[in-house]
Amino acid sequence: MADKMADRVKEVAVEEAEKIRDMTVAAAKSAAYLYPLRGMAYYVSHRSLWKPLTAKLVPSLALGLGVTTFMFVFTYVPQAAIMAFTQGPLAAASAALLVLSESSTLFTVLSKSFLIQDALVDTFDGVLVSKNTTNLVASGRQIKAGGDPMAKLGKLVKQPFERFTPKALIRYVMYLPLNFIPVLGTIMFVILQGRKAGPVAHTRYFQLKEWNKNQRQKHVEENQAAYTSFGIAAVLLELVPIASIFFAFTNTVGAALWAADIENGDVNEHGTSPRLREQAKKAE
Repeated sequence: MADKMADRVKEVAVEEAEKIRDMTVAAAKSAAYLYPLRGMAYYVSHRSLWKPLTAKLVPSLALGLGVTTFMFVFTYVPQAAIMAFTQGPLAAASAALLVLSESSTLFTVLSKSFLIQDALVDTFDGVLVSKNTTNLVASGRQIKAGGDPMAKLGKLVKQPFERFTPKALIRYVMYLPLNFIPVLGTIMFVILQGRKAGPVAHTRYFQLKEWNKNQRQKHVEENQAAYTSFGIAAVLLELVPIASIFFAFTNTVGAALWAADIENGDVNEHGTSPRLREQAKKAE
């Protein structure tokens, strides 16, 4: 009986490993992980997109500093003590990195829910307007005459996101123990977070398209590898303490650029722009 159970566990483990391998290959082929990088370049080169961030910069930095200080004061020592049993002399450094990751995630959840939500929506819509998909944006807000994309954004017709929900935080806490497993656990943690973060990045796009739950789910399932690829890259960037506020905006820009490619029909069988694959090949 015990042997059969062990064989079954081994079989399931092999199946899961094969699924992760296939997903990794498909994600790499999609090259969607380059959209957050494109978002950075596009954001830096388009000054009009800076307005929403600059308006929220001071309170966001204050929140980030407060969250990081709180987490180190109250959670560093207990976690370092636990990790000492699994990582030995590396526990101090590993615990510090873990607390920074936790601080960044908590900061991101709080800031997106209470400080920068509307600013991210404005940024997303502004990018769509700049990429000649104004008709799509017009379904969710008024469009004004203006000199730059951000100046054209009028009053919201549809409130885009739900206000604070504990789902992201609960999911993070559920996956957190994976970080106590050296290397492999952290990799699994990032993959699981990225798998959810990818589709979330297109929440505004799905709303502007007026898709129902089934339509959204169908689209995500058809492009799961690409969304996971995007999500992993976005999660890694937003794990950087303090700077995560900047990456939250550049990731939003990257998501909007991807949405514009979809709207303009500039996507391949992987659901992403063919130019991304060309850029990936040049980087190899």
